[in-house]
Amino acid sequence: MKKRNIKLPVMVLIILSAGILLGTQIHRVFPGDNLVESLKKFNDVLTYTQKYYYEEVDSEKLVENAIKGMLEELDPHSVYIPVKQMKAVEEEFRGDFEGVGIEFQVVNDTLTVVTAITGGPSELLGIMSGDRIIKIDGKDCIGITNDDVRKQLRGPSGTKVTVDVIRFGIKEPIIYEITRDKIPLFSVDTHIMIDKTTGYVSVNRFAEKTTDELMDALQDLSNKGMKRLVLDLRNNPGGYLKQAVQIADLFLDGNKKIVYTKGRRKEFDEMYTAMHPSEYEKTPIIVMINRGSASASEIVSGAIQDWDRGLIVGETSFGKGLVQRQFSLPDGSSIRLTISQYFTPTGRWIQRKFSDKKKYFEDLMSREETEGENFVHNSEKDTIRPQYKTDGGRIVFGGGGITPDYIVKSDKITDYTANLLRKNIFYLYSLKYIDIHGKSLIAKYPDIYTFKNNFELREQDLKDFFAFGDSKEAKFVQKDYEKEKSYIIARLKAQIARNYWKNEGWYSILLSSDKQLEKALSLFPKAEEMVKKK
Repeated sequence: MKKRNIKLPVMVLIILSAGILLGTQIHRVFPGDNLVESLKKFNDVLTYTQKYYYEEVDSEKLVENAIKGMLEELDPHSVYIPVKQMKAVEEEFRGDFEGVGIEFQVVNDTLTVVTAITGGPSELLGIMSGDRIIKIDGKDCIGITNDDVRKQLRGPSGTKVTVDVIRFGIKEPIIYEITRDKIPLFSVDTHIMIDKTTGYVSVNRFAEKTTDELMDALQDLSNKGMKRLVLDLRNNPGGYLKQAVQIADLFLDGNKKIVYTKGRRKEFDEMYTAMHPSEYEKTPIIVMINRGSASASEIVSGAIQDWDRGLIVGETSFGKGLVQRQFSLPDGSSIRLTISQYFTPTGRWIQRKFSDKKKYFEDLMSREETEGENFVHNSEKDTIRPQYKTDGGRIVFGGGGITPDYIVKSDKITDYTANLLRKNIFYLYSLKYIDIHGKSLIAKYPDIYTFKNNFELREQDLKDFFAFGDSKEAKFVQKDYEKEKSYIIARLKAQIARNYWKNEGWYSILLSSDKQLEKALSLFPKAEEMVKKK
């Protein structure tokens, strides 16, 4: 998936960037290698095409397509990143960008604030969820595109932009002059107390500051009485290997092996072990994963499972056992190249087969699993996958992701719910609901705990919601609603809560209908027993 930060081999840069121009000199680096002839052949084809093709050609585009074609012959995770995508990639893993600090959607051609990012300049000025931005720097922005929003609102720290905002209940537009600043991108979505002793943390990726964010979250939960932890890595696609190691180290004592890598070149063979004492080494832990959990997520969950340190709950993970490193090219583009395999502490290589790249991703979505206890991993018993033993002697398997100790499948949503989501009905209706009930709502429910425990949608509210969906071509289906009633109501309630309490409001409500979490919470006696045996 992403990333790594080790030394950049000079020869890789020579092959991919200077090779075309320096074809006759490359033998000094690779004497006797047929790479010299291959590069000359490519250079000849490019030259002939530029010189003789019947139309003008874009040589830069031809070279980029050639690079893409080259990498497509490798594994699914070796990719080319064009210059125009590099900024977004860097921002994602650096963990910040420069701008005004809002999450937004263009709703019915109107730029609408989903939430002002905590600590950003928009939040500090009082810009609120549901605000409609109608002008940017005095220019009407009705019908604006997502790309244009980013172009106009992002910019260097210290620069200013003026926005005109329409807010429900206020007749005249409110004009804000916003000074752009660095905006943090958080990899910890939320951390909350599920009950008096159980903490919950959701981590969405492994970026530069993820360990620091997680440490802050764990400390806050400890201060609130946390004695046991649910670490949610569902749909976490991975990130930096170093961050995965540091996070696993928080929960493993001694000098326990966390992960090791092996590559064709010896400098990519590395061993990572637990090194730093932590107050969470004896905290009972359950890690939640699903088919969207990959790479660094699998390193953490694999180490926890191999050492019998805690339980893994959910669905079998993605199955990515390859390590990439990003190499910069002179024009600002990059390649992300697989340079090694990684192995869990027991020696498991969890990479799925990828000979057919199309099936590689299709198989992931069509994978079927049997729900239930899998502590001794009987669900994989009849496979030809290689077997390994955990620290406690349990059999686990390689070659296909991290299989949970307790398998709980994600619910398949009905067509009606899928249509509600596709048409963005939950969000759109929540704006309408808040426009009508906003003032009385916040007066009656001043905090998320009061709202969570006491707020209920009335029957008339639900009828209005169904009618609203009908008007947006998300037609009400009674049998689908009856099947997913609790989820639909919880999601609508969570969407309303998010307008006031951001991610804390969203997760506090939505997790109440999460059957994977419900199962995880019921398994803490087993997780506590595993800790005592250490």
